[in-house]
Amino acid sequence: MAFNTMTTWQISTIDASDTNVVPSTVVNSDSPVLLKGLVSQWPLVQKSMRSSNHAIDYLLSFYNGKTTLSCKGLGKDGGRFFYNDDVTKLNYTTSRMRIDDVLNAIRKGIESEAGGDNYYIPSNPANTHFPGFTDDHAIVIESDGQNDEARQGIVPNLWIGGKTIASCHYDVHKNIACCTTGKRKFTLFPPEQINNLYPGPFEVTPGGPVISMVDFAAPDFTKHPRFKDALSSAQEVELSPGDALYIPPLWWHHVEGLNPFNVLVNYWWDESPRYLGSPINALHDAMLSIRDRSEAEKQAWKHVFDYYIFGDAEQSHDHLPENAKGILAPLDENHARRLRSLIIDRLNK
Repeated sequence: MAFNTMTTWQISTIDASDTNVVPSTVVNSDSPVLLKGLVSQWPLVQKSMRSSNHAIDYLLSFYNGKTTLSCKGLGKDGGRFFYNDDVTKLNYTTSRMRIDDVLNAIRKGIESEAGGDNYYIPSNPANTHFPGFTDDHAIVIESDGQNDEARQGIVPNLWIGGKTIASCHYDVHKNIACCTTGKRKFTLFPPEQINNLYPGPFEVTPGGPVISMVDFAAPDFTKHPRFKDALSSAQEVELSPGDALYIPPLWWHHVEGLNPFNVLVNYWWDESPRYLGSPINALHDAMLSIRDRSEAEKQAWKHVFDYYIFGDAEQSHDHLPENAKGILAPLDENHARRLRSLIIDRLNK
């Protein structure tokens, strides 16, 4: 996929070959960064450079026999895990399968001239199904002296599949995606492009986050005209085995596996204090309590939110005595517990 209307801005790129270290400047960046060769010395990458069979056999050497959620799509859908035509259900099935059965089905499809169905194992924690894998497949996130606790104990996740497509979506956490097997193409959009990407429903999604309803392989600009505007802020980047990509929270990304067998290892983490609530919860609550009010009310509430939430936080309490600030004061664990209790009490009324 390549779009003639795509912007000319270039993603930041650093040479990270043979280091295995992600600089703190990267994970503090507010835009994506390509780390060339970050995991090029990983054993799985080295096996993958030889052949898909070597990579599959190597993964199976760690596998402990547990089943996992596996997705199976039809070959006619081109590997796109999406919805049926009227968006009443997903266009693939999900079931618990043994990972060796999935890998062998992928292997059989590679060897068959007719190909086969598309299999996909999303976000499988390495430690639950591939014990010992992390020992030789880890990255080091450089300390900045501020967020070390959040960066400790990050569990790598394996994404295993054939020539599949993860429709454009965003994640709420920081993300480092390491390409180990096959090539991956990422198409990236900044958060402000949400209006131009036509997000789908919340209740049923292929992977948790909402996805763009645009078919990137054949965009319908009559149905989705604003997608042309999104493309002016987009950037495509192709990852080869050994490369990694840092994706900040809420950046939209469309991910294509370009080879018959693909494995990606990613790391998610949240650097906010653990006592903070989820912004998604706040979004859902705002849908319930604000979205369908009159336009005048919504604009009035927008000023209130700007004052308490999106503006300078100190302005809401710097004129009050210390003992009167209450939940307006900067949050710590005790204040967060008090505020959470207040929210629960009000939701239960």
